[in-house]
Amino acid sequence: MEDYSHVLQMKNRTFSDLYLCFCGYAGCLPCHSYGPAVRPNYILHYILKGKGRFSVGAEEYHLRAGQGFLIEPDVQTFYEADREDPWTYVWIGFAGEKAGAYLRDLGLCSAQPVFQCACGEELEKIVLAMLENRHYTVANEYMLEGLLYQFFSHLARHMETGMIRRDRDDNLYIRKAVEYIQNHYSYPLRVEEIAEYVGINRSYLYTLFRTHMGVSPKEYLTSFRMTRASRLLEATKLSVESVAMSCGYEDALVFSKTFKQRMSVTPSAYRRQHGADM
Repeated sequence: MEDYSHVLQMKNRTFSDLYLCFCGYAGCLPCHSYGPAVRPNYILHYILKGKGRFSVGAEEYHLRAGQGFLIEPDVQTFYEADREDPWTYVWIGFAGEKAGAYLRDLGLCSAQPVFQCACGEELEKIVLAMLENRHYTVANEYMLEGLLYQFFSHLARHMETGMIRRDRDDNLYIRKAVEYIQNHYSYPLRVEEIAEYVGINRSYLYTLFRTHMGVSPKEYLTSFRMTRASRLLEATKLSVESVAMSCGYEDALVFSKTFKQRMSVTPSAYRRQHGADM
């Protein structure tokens, strides 16, 4: 087997959302195989040319150029190059707190471990660039992280799994909307802005929140702001005006009125009961 793979010795980044562990490029000999074995990280293989087969559990997939497969941590898999037309592929191994969530965004999971993607040239270039920057420096580490997100970006734009379900889409809209609220609650955020970011109209966003969260997007935003405000009142000596501004309220009176409606006491009274004295 002609093998250009390299292990990338990355710094320990256990708490990162997503980070590269290793990557590689290989042109396989006929019937070259790996496994049955388990791996400690997620691995994505993408086939540049040729054919082969991939097995996980009781399922076996016969794959060709333009397709790929996912290996999940601690899941036993086996894969083998075709006898007549052995495959050449690139791969990336990665981990991180949100690695599984990012894969689900793409439609990949244990029930759907294979995919098709018409951007092989771009994926190959990204992996080759990773290999060129494999030696550890601070600059290379940032370069590798950026290249990893580029890899995922190309998959997100061009990948097909054949199992895109509406319920998965709905859950993704909800999750992305909640993430957006949690990252932007300190600004004068509008529901229309949240819907625009997620890519659906306001009415559909409202329906999703009422169905899955039991509240409207506006109610969720207000509740989240009040939770953050109560923590600031408990843990800091910021003025009520500063707490209001920190939670997305330009008018401290509007903030105080909303806080009292939700918490049954004014911000000042809440602080006297639960927090630091001014």
